[in-house]
Amino acid sequence: MGSSQQSGSFGDPQQISSDNVNGLCLAISSSLFIGSSFIIKKKGLQKAAASGLRAGSGGYSYLMEPLWWAGMITMIVGEIANFAAYAFAPAVLVTPLGALSIIISAALAHMILGEKLHIFGIVGCVLCVVGSTTIVLHAPQERQIESVKELWDLATEPAFLLYATLVIVAVVVIIVQYAPKYGQTHIIAYVGVCSLVGSIGVMSVQALGIALKLTFSGTNQLLYPQTWIFAVVVVTCVLTQMNYLNKALDTFNTALVSPIYYVTFTSLTIVASVIMFKDWNGQTATQIITELCGFVTILSGTFLLHKTKDLVEVSSPTAFMRYPKYDGGGGSSEEGTPLKHRESMR
Repeated sequence: MGSSQQSGSFGDPQQISSDNVNGLCLAISSSLFIGSSFIIKKKGLQKAAASGLRAGSGGYSYLMEPLWWAGMITMIVGEIANFAAYAFAPAVLVTPLGALSIIISAALAHMILGEKLHIFGIVGCVLCVVGSTTIVLHAPQERQIESVKELWDLATEPAFLLYATLVIVAVVVIIVQYAPKYGQTHIIAYVGVCSLVGSIGVMSVQALGIALKLTFSGTNQLLYPQTWIFAVVVVTCVLTQMNYLNKALDTFNTALVSPIYYVTFTSLTIVASVIMFKDWNGQTATQIITELCGFVTILSGTFLLHKTKDLVEVSSPTAFMRYPKYDGGGGSSEEGTPLKHRESMR
């Protein structure tokens, strides 16, 4: 069975497989495209808001804005690279590398959007890189899958079905009850939907990617209905994420959306992957603890990046965690600055 090889750490040069290397390179390039797309889409949303109803208020005028579509295409390219990465490497390795997109979006937001990045924010970015590197060096090897039926068996085990059910219930509750009331003032409403749906989406993306890889290798998996079920789940999750991510970007500061989205999305994806693919099976306690320490380092970095925004918002230390950029009457205020009349917000 070759258990010694399966349980080897990614950090051991003797255990690095070509699949993991390919997945690593694809994940890094994906972060470059996705990090840039946040800024391009944000510029498009700002232009669209000047002539129509904002996305954060339920408008879709951004669909007529070429700049938003440029950002969307950039994100699609990044997502394609990310999709391919999951076909080669486990989610525990690929997903944490999204921290690179935080650094890129924060730096570009500072230079292009004028969203200030404090020196401690730079330290937070460095912590994200250190944490990601730690996880990569101790990530498990990709699970060997021979058929999409194996993936279906994993997805229909009681533990993962329970997780999926809890996610669906939580998403419905947030969309129906929480988001309409608090979406404009609490970022976790929109980002929470993106992250919860995304964790299921990543599992389906990984399953679909593996199925396509097997198909291109000569074992046709398109004949199985399970492949198409995974494809439908992927499309549904992507459309939902796109909608609520647009709302989050249009309502809150980009340098705030990116790290919070990364933390929640990565946390839930790792949980989903551990449940479905049993990524930690065969790993030693030391390897698992080291991976968790790496993830805590990333959390520390994103928390620091978030809190340092308070240092540049002199008017209120909690301003852009709780207040949107525009008032309910269509006027606007500085990003992160609390509105004088909170009653005007719905």
